[in-house]
Amino acid sequence: MEYILKVKELEKNYGERKVVKGISFNVKAGEILGFLGPNGAGKSTSINMISTVVDYDKGSIFFLDKDVKTNENCLKKNLGVVPQDIAVFSDLSAYNNVKFFCSLYDFKGKELKENVEEALNFVGLWDRRKDLPSKFSGGMKRRLNIACAIAHRPRLLIMDEPTVGIDPQSRNNILDTVKKLNESGTTIIYTSHYMEEVEHICTNLIIMDEGHIIEEGTKEQLKSKYLKDNLEEIFLELTGKELRD
Repeated sequence: MEYILKVKELEKNYGERKVVKGISFNVKAGEILGFLGPNGAGKSTSINMISTVVDYDKGSIFFLDKDVKTNENCLKKNLGVVPQDIAVFSDLSAYNNVKFFCSLYDFKGKELKENVEEALNFVGLWDRRKDLPSKFSGGMKRRLNIACAIAHRPRLLIMDEPTVGIDPQSRNNILDTVKKLNESGTTIIYTSHYMEEVEHICTNLIIMDEGHIIEEGTKEQLKSKYLKDNLEEIFLELTGKELRD
């Protein structure tokens, strides 16, 4: 079995506060991994460490069996990130937004144009390529966010809450896009608080809380283990029903 990503004993501290407490897991090539946890579980910090935005204090990350500490560029050139907060330039057209982000990966000329067109077509925005994001609905901005993250054709894509605050039609469109990306060979780490999304698209699940991985497995394995048909019920049984800030 080929693992595209291996995380071993990863830790992160902020002063006296331990946020991530020695987590280990593997991501299979070609899967959609649901990476779940309540607010404050350490999920976002873990994602930021994997995407090299935040340094880790202990442990190791291997991408294609290469240690990211000494081969960071190998991961970066093959990684796409769709952040929870929309990260596009309001004064650039949709086309020029995607072109800018793709050009950061050294694409030029004809290949750059082809990649931009492919990405915008993939998210259904080619006909709006000349428009500024200020003219877009929330769902369209989210789709543009995705186009910017996939134009360089990453092997691993991290999607952090990509459907927050959008209408059901846009959500369905994005979920279909995620499945199509996966079918084309992209491995995806997907975070969401919407359990129906996780149920719909994810092949394997990891649940974090208080800096630890508290459960992992396929949907079927977890449902069988906890004798429940509903992932949200399993999530609440594991993490509790108390409000999280």
